[in-house]
Amino acid sequence: MKKNPKILWITVLVLGWLFDFLFWKQSIGINFAIYTLFCLIGGFFILRMDEKRPSPGTIWLIPLVLFFAAITFLRAEPMTLFLGVVFTLFLMCILAMTYLGGRWIQYSLADYVSGLFKLAGSMFVQPISFNSEVRREQAGNGEGIKKFTPWPILRGIVIAIPIVAFFAALLASADAVFSQQLGLFIKLFRIENLPQYIFRFVYILVGAYLLAGVFLHASTQSKDEKLLGEDKSWVNPFLGFTETTVVLGSVAVLFAAFVVIQFRYFFGGQTNINVAGFTYSEYARRGFGELLAVAIFSLLMILGLGTASRRENDKERLIYSGLSTAIVVLVMVMLVSAYQRLLLYEAAYGFSRLRTYTHVLLIWIGILLCAVVILEILHRQRAIAVAVLITSLGFVATLGLMNVDGFIVRQNVNRAMSGHGLDVPYIVSLSNDTVPVLVKEFRSTELPGYTRDAVGAILFCGLQADPQKPNKGWQSFTLSSWQAEAAINGVKPQLDRYRVRNDQGPLQILTPGGVMYNCYQGGMD
Repeated sequence: MKKNPKILWITVLVLGWLFDFLFWKQSIGINFAIYTLFCLIGGFFILRMDEKRPSPGTIWLIPLVLFFAAITFLRAEPMTLFLGVVFTLFLMCILAMTYLGGRWIQYSLADYVSGLFKLAGSMFVQPISFNSEVRREQAGNGEGIKKFTPWPILRGIVIAIPIVAFFAALLASADAVFSQQLGLFIKLFRIENLPQYIFRFVYILVGAYLLAGVFLHASTQSKDEKLLGEDKSWVNPFLGFTETTVVLGSVAVLFAAFVVIQFRYFFGGQTNINVAGFTYSEYARRGFGELLAVAIFSLLMILGLGTASRRENDKERLIYSGLSTAIVVLVMVMLVSAYQRLLLYEAAYGFSRLRTYTHVLLIWIGILLCAVVILEILHRQRAIAVAVLITSLGFVATLGLMNVDGFIVRQNVNRAMSGHGLDVPYIVSLSNDTVPVLVKEFRSTELPGYTRDAVGAILFCGLQADPQKPNKGWQSFTLSSWQAEAAINGVKPQLDRYRVRNDQGPLQILTPGGVMYNCYQGGMD
C-alpha cells in the first residue's frame, strides 16, 4: 500500500462519493446492499494490491455480511431493517479486525470489545500515521514530495468556460431536450445550494478518511497473533472459591425456591391466570419481562464469576460447573414458563411486533443457555462468546426469513377465523411486508365472509392512506414494496366494492357486508 498510496485514497474517495450518490435524500433499500458490496470489493482490491490475502477463516464472514445486507431491501419491517444494518456493520468490523488472522471464532468477549476499540482508534489515527510514513519513505528514497499547484487547472477552467458556454448555447438552440437537461444542470450551481454542497463534500471526505482507517487496520493490525486470555487470563482472578460458591449456591437456592413455589402457576395454564386477581395482560407481562431479565443477568453473572474467581483444582472446577449448570437449568425452566405465558397472551389478544420479537428471542435465548451448559461441562468457557454471536445472528436471521409483519397477519387472520376479532387499524399500521400475505388471504376461499371483508378493509385502507408515494430514486428500491405493489394491483377490481366514509375526519371504510372499520393507526400492547 505504501508503494502506491494514491490507490488507497482514490478508492476511499470513490466510495465516499458513492455513499453520497446512493443515500442522499434516499431511504434505505437496495442502496445499502450495493454500498456494502462495493466496500467489500474496494477493501479486497486495496489489500490485494498490498499483497495482503485474507485468512480462510475470514472468507466465511463474506456470505454472512451479504445476507444481512440483503435483508435491508427484502424486508420493510423496522426492527428487522435496523438489525440487518447493525449486524452487517458489526460483521464488517469483525472482517476488518480479523482479515489476516481469521481467528474470530476463537475470540472471547474481551477480544471482541478490545478489537472494536482498536478498530475505532485506527479509523482516526491510521490515515495520519500512514501519510507520515509514506512521506518519510519518500524523503529517505530521495523522491521528495511533489507539491500540488492548482493554478494551471484554474487557468484552464477560466479559458474553457466561455468556449464551452458558446457551444452549449448553440447545441441548446438545436435540440429542445438537450436544452432542458442543460437547464437542470445549470440549476445545480445556484448559490443557495452552496451550503448543501459544502456539507456533502465534507462528509464525503470524512467518510473516505474513516474508510481508509478501516482498510489500513485490516492491512496492518488484523493478524490475531495473540488473543486476550489465550495463555493466561487477561484478568487476574481475585475472588476466592468459597466466596464464589456462596454466591452461586445462594442464587441456585433462590431460583429453586422460586420454581417450586410458582410451579403450579408456571404450568397451570389458563385456569390459573386469574389467581390473586391477575388479568391476562398482567400475568403475561409480569412473566416474560422479568424472567427474561433474570436469564440475561444470570448469564452475565456466570461469565463474570468465571473470569474473576479462582479454581485451583479439578474438584473446585467441578463444583463451579455443577452450580453454574444448575442455575442455567433453573433459568431454562423459568424461560419455558415465560414462553407459555406469552403463548397465552397471544391466544387472548393476538400477535403484535413486540410479542413476535419476544417469541423468537425466548427460543434463541433457550438455545444459548443450552450451549452455555454444554460449554461449561466441557470447560470450553472461551467459546461462549462465539455462542452469543451465533445465537444473535440466528435471532436476526430468523426475523429476516420469517417476515415478522407477514407472520403477524397470518396468525391474527387464523385467530379471527376461530371467532376472535381482527384489529384492522393495527395491521394497517404495519409495513408493506403484510400486503402479499393479505392478498393471499383475501383470495382464499376458506376465509369466512366477515374475516375476508376485514382483510379487504385493511387492503383498501392501505390504498387510501398512501395514495401518492414519495418520489424516491432507484436507490431506495425494496423488494418488499415491489411485491406489495404487484400483489395489490391484482385485487384492485375486487376492492371497488369498498367505500370511504367520513373522509374528512378519521378515515373509515364500509365493507360490502355493511361493517364499518376505522383506518387510523392504532396499536397493540
